[in-house]
Amino acid sequence: MAKSRKDSRGYVLRTGESQRKDGRYSYSYTDLDKNRRTVYAKTLVELRAKERKIIRDKEDGLNPQLADRMTLNELYDRFIEQKYDLKPSTKVNYLYMYNHFVRPTFGKRLIGKIKYSDVKKFYYRIILDEEMKANTLNSIHTQLHPAFQMAVRDGLLRQNPTDGLMAEIKKSHIWEDNPRHALTIPQQKAFMDYLKAHREYQGWVPIITVLLGTGMRIGECIGLRWDDLDFEKRIVSVNHTFIYRPDENRKSVKHISTPKTISGRRTIPMIDEVFNAFLDEYEIQKCIGFSSEEIDGYSNFVFVTATGTVYLPNAVNRAIERARVAYNKDEIEIAEKEDREPLIIPHFSAHHLRHTFCTRLCENESNLKVIQSIMGHSDITTTMDVYAEATQEKKQEIVANLQGKIII
Repeated sequence: MAKSRKDSRGYVLRTGESQRKDGRYSYSYTDLDKNRRTVYAKTLVELRAKERKIIRDKEDGLNPQLADRMTLNELYDRFIEQKYDLKPSTKVNYLYMYNHFVRPTFGKRLIGKIKYSDVKKFYYRIILDEEMKANTLNSIHTQLHPAFQMAVRDGLLRQNPTDGLMAEIKKSHIWEDNPRHALTIPQQKAFMDYLKAHREYQGWVPIITVLLGTGMRIGECIGLRWDDLDFEKRIVSVNHTFIYRPDENRKSVKHISTPKTISGRRTIPMIDEVFNAFLDEYEIQKCIGFSSEEIDGYSNFVFVTATGTVYLPNAVNRAIERARVAYNKDEIEIAEKEDREPLIIPHFSAHHLRHTFCTRLCENESNLKVIQSIMGHSDITTTMDVYAEATQEKKQEIVANLQGKIII
């Protein structure tokens, strides 16, 4: 019978355990990759705690050594490469978000060392330092969570460090959803009147009229071709969208993509203002020349610059903001002279115009399925949320009009 080995205090050492000359303890073992490894501890109690974890990991088929060598960036790259079901436009958007917010800093950390509290601290930092909006953080989380989940399924991690994190953050005082609000009818009219009255902004009237009168997404509107318009039936066919985002090499490129969902493919009737806006744009292009730009096989675009290239989303939003600021400045001066309160227009973007159209639609139509179809909402709850907001404001207006008319 082999003689038991003991440490300096007389405790029996198990297989793989030993005590060094400096008094520290070590445990040697073979990992799942058949490599010899050694861990160290100051006390035998600490060493055996490490042993239990090592044995448990081996029994469960976990490979923590690989997790301790793999960065989050490497894990994410493996994850995104295997997302074969992603549309190109969605993948480009995912990569942009990850490369901008995660890759340069947090992405360099080893996944085996990342804990729940580490991810939480990272999320809070980008919320506060980057003044990140709720939906942006949610977009980042919807990528990190499945990436870590893949590591769990591959036996690299025992637990997903992002599990339950968003639920906790959403309960905190710093979380705000910042819902988009529609322009009021007076704001809507004042803004459009201002554009039409000022030569500097008149060139933007057609595209903003179409955005406001169809509820199309900015990419859908920019991607419109003359072939998508049926002037006889007064129908707009939405069957593709324009995207302009950084690719894997961080270079912004133009692409045309199909809608993400079946509901994105739809037809929208033209109201008179939209019909006339298209005709105005057609007359403009007859003078300056029709677009010859081709993007992914698509050409003959409706809304183009003076040089014949399609508008970029940011350019449209910058134009809206310039006009809004100019309007507010002039409105304040005029209101002061007329001794009245100015009609101030809050910050808004092209997407607020979509929300505004949907609100006007909800104010005048009660059939939610029709509204959903026109808007291209894949989930009717999105339509219902806008409808609830619009009808609540309408109820307040109706009740206010009853003031003095009901004898109580």
